[in-house]
Amino acid sequence: MALNRDFIGRSFPPSEPYEVSRVKIREFADAIGDRNPIYRDREAAKAAGYPDVIAPPTFPIVVSLGNPGLADPDLGLNYAMVVHGEQRFEYTRPLRAGDVITCTSTITEIRSIGNNEKMVVETEIATVEGEPVCKSYNTIVERGA
Repeated sequence: MALNRDFIGRSFPPSEPYEVSRVKIREFADAIGDRNPIYRDREAAKAAGYPDVIAPPTFPIVVSLGNPGLADPDLGLNYAMVVHGEQRFEYTRPLRAGDVITCTSTITEIRSIGNNEKMVVETEIATVEGEPVCKSYNTIVERGA
C-alpha cells in the first residue's frame, strides 16, 4: 500500500528530551568499532579542544528517527518492510556529553520507486535551550509497497 502523501511537509512536535551521556557515546563508539579517544576520554577530548567527550558523527541516528509521528497508522508505513536507504548529517557543532537534546522531524518527500515507497525525513536536532546542533536527513525505503 502506498504511503499517505498527505504527510508530505508534516512536521511533528519535538521529541522528549534526550540526555547524551559519556556512557551512551562510548557504547555507540564500541558498536561501530571506532576507538577514537575523543569519544571515550574526557582529557583526550579536552586536548582536542572540546569541553567533554563528543559523539561520533552518526550518533544522532539513535534519536533522530524515534519520533512517534512516524508510527502514525494513517501514514501507512510498514516497519517490517523498511530498509534504511541513506543518511547524512549537517553539523553546527559536535554533539557532546552533557547535551540534552530534542528532535523535530519533518517528512519532506514521499514517492514511489517501482514497487517501493521512498520517504525522506529531515530532523532538526537542538539542545533544550534551542541551540542548533545538527540536521539529519534520512531516507527510508518500504519494500514491496
